[in-house]
Amino acid sequence: MSSIHLPSGRRDIGDYLGRLHWPMIAALSLIAGVGVLTLYSVAGGAWSPWALKHAIRFGAALSLMVAMAFVPIRFWMALAYPTYFGALIALALVPFIGATNMGAQRWLEYGAFQFQPSEAMKIGLVMGLARYYYGLRAEQVSHPVFLAPPVAMILAPVGLVFIQPDLGTSLLLAATGFSIVLLAGVSWRITFLGGLAALIGAYGAYRFEILKPYQLERIFTFLDPDRDPLGQGYHLLQSKTGIGSGGLTGKGFMEGTQAQLKFLPEMQTDFIFTVFGEEFGFVGAVSLLGLYLTVILMGVFVAVRARSHFARLVSMGVVVTFALYVLINTGMVMGLAPVVGVPLPLVSYGGTVMLTIMGGFGLVLSAHASRDQDASGIIV
Repeated sequence: MSSIHLPSGRRDIGDYLGRLHWPMIAALSLIAGVGVLTLYSVAGGAWSPWALKHAIRFGAALSLMVAMAFVPIRFWMALAYPTYFGALIALALVPFIGATNMGAQRWLEYGAFQFQPSEAMKIGLVMGLARYYYGLRAEQVSHPVFLAPPVAMILAPVGLVFIQPDLGTSLLLAATGFSIVLLAGVSWRITFLGGLAALIGAYGAYRFEILKPYQLERIFTFLDPDRDPLGQGYHLLQSKTGIGSGGLTGKGFMEGTQAQLKFLPEMQTDFIFTVFGEEFGFVGAVSLLGLYLTVILMGVFVAVRARSHFARLVSMGVVVTFALYVLINTGMVMGLAPVVGVPLPLVSYGGTVMLTIMGGFGLVLSAHASRDQDASGIIV
């Protein structure tokens, strides 16, 4: 099929709006609406301090996402390496000038502005790896010489985040990065060897006490929550109690005892799914998970339809990151995964995470709008 260059004339705004993925925008907005509703309940029926800020932040992030969708995917490809290395430099600065909060040094501050480089790296890593594999031929993907750079691109930020310390985010970055390597077409033999190396590394981290004592305690508590019900196991037991007491249809809005009586920790962030599950029950929890699944499937369809290899890998990388957020957070509060600091996307309170998620989906929307173009902007 012959290639056709895009017309040089300016497009009407209606053409751009028509190329937006409106069902995805609607689903993301509904999820954020659940966050506003739940944060209002967590605050005891008040817009302050969380619900109103969450709504305002989502409005700003939504505007950013739509604006990013109007930018052709080839421009995001040109910014892929600068984004990755910019985030890497910011991560490297954290141990020297980073702000410490709750025992962890994870933020860079400038006046009233606070920035978490590890969140930017979640998008930077996806973009950087997608750009790298865009430049490779199929036969080069599994060659050891060409496999070394993406492995280094993954391990560098994982190590910098691990020493903050932030085990949850470092694992999420590793999982996202190696997922993109798999999606790029690396051979199953190398995949098996990589999995084996990961298991050996995990054992080594335990055997040589690389993990901090509180991180080990979280793993032991996950395996046996009843070993310390008033200490390390308290959060998990209270969370499971809250979700279980919600029953089929829940106790009703603002009627959850675990939240209203303050039995749950970090209700506005890590354990917000428990609050929602207690108030709206199994039906509400499954409906929310259904919304997440809808967004994930729509993102996969965008990736499948994209003509540009960069657009495909970026879209799938964003979808994988989003899915991991959901799986880790919901698994954590239900006792299916160790307790780590991973929020529920667009529902948990937090401006940097929201900006990361919506920025990522801005790339997905750009890939959707440019779905018939290759990376040079040519219709194929």
